Amino acid sequence: MAKGEAWRLQLLFGWLNFVLAVPSIYLLLGLPLVMREHGWSGTEIGLFQLAGLPAVFKFVLALPVQRYRWTHGHYRFWAMALCLLLALLLVLVGQQGINANRWYLFGLAFTAGVLATWADIPVNALAIKLLPRSQQIRAGGIRSAALFLGGIVGAGVLLLVQNRWGWQAPFLLMTAGLLLALLPLAWLREGHSSAAIAEPAGPSLADWAGYFRQPGARLWTWVLLSSFPFVGAAWLYLKPLLLDQGMAAPQVALIAGIGGGVVGALASLLGGRVVRWLGPGRAIPLFMFWALLALLAMTAAVGLQAGMAWLLGAAVLLATAMGSVSALVFALMMFFSRSHQQAADYGLQASLFVITRLLVPIAAGMLLDRGGYLGMLASLSVAMLLVCTLALTTRHAMAVAMAGLQNKGT
Repeated sequence: MAKGEAWRLQLLFGWLNFVLAVPSIYLLLGLPLVMREHGWSGTEIGLFQLAGLPAVFKFVLALPVQRYRWTHGHYRFWAMALCLLLALLLVLVGQQGINANRWYLFGLAFTAGVLATWADIPVNALAIKLLPRSQQIRAGGIRSAALFLGGIVGAGVLLLVQNRWGWQAPFLLMTAGLLLALLPLAWLREGHSSAAIAEPAGPSLADWAGYFRQPGARLWTWVLLSSFPFVGAAWLYLKPLLLDQGMAAPQVALIAGIGGGVVGALASLLGGRVVRWLGPGRAIPLFMFWALLALLAMTAAVGLQAGMAWLLGAAVLLATAMGSVSALVFALMMFFSRSHQQAADYGLQASLFVITRLLVPIAAGMLLDRGGYLGMLASLSVAMLLVCTLALTTRHAMAVAMAGLQNKGT
């Protein structure tokens, strides 16, 4: 693949991941502020978060994408159709207003969550199909950076847009972003499928069993489940921690929201380069150790009451750990997606990733209530130490498996 063509694909898939992430982030993390301003109760805002539930069921949404194929551009057709439906739905949501019937608004947001989650599957399956192994590691870093930038825009910039130009403006901007991706996607050459239009072509439960039969797949699944949620939980509770330490809310939003997002995006891109340099097998224990170091730094800053400067320094370490681990995870999800089963394997891995990412923060919140920030962070550090131990004891087996997958993909 020519270098220029590879970069065009990377930019396209990076943009698609960005514009698909922003609606969900805005609806789940941005809108609660607007809802509170318009009198929504805490319970109503909490229940509205169920609009993000479809992300858990990516493995189910992947089935029709993998099963029903089109002669020209299988994944491309699915991606275009779902992105167009999402764009139309965002326009519809923008027509309602915050004072619309709340159940109806929730239904629209839930449907938008389904479509954004669903569209993510063919987009990344297409990236796995078109990008060679050498480019998939870079794609993981770019995707991670796109999600961090999506957090900045969805939970920050669009709130400013809404405050300045009204309810419809953010939805129109998100729609425009999706439509801008459709034109290059339409011209993309995916190649031909041997299946006829809408012909069933798997997968079944046996295909998922085949995923786990890949060399190193079971070890990788443990890494997938455990590598991110502990640093992710610490980051989730960083904003309440800074508030409780006396920092003003606007400063928290600026430092932890925008600043942390920028650091995470840069760490994602750098992390992808490190993975390409060291190789995935050696990068896994290194990145797990870096995540442990970040958690220990945060725990020490809280336990020793070292002051705001040390706490912010630990927060920067935590943001770099999140970015680098995210880049690693997204890259290796591509590695372990088999040829002709990209959508099914990616959907299965994405569901597993989301499950622990949702469950661990719940447990961390319970620890926070019982043991305070120090108890919570110490527990997360112990859990990350176990992850490091797993990564170190299995590093040789993982290195061999990764080398085999790289050679298979070249």
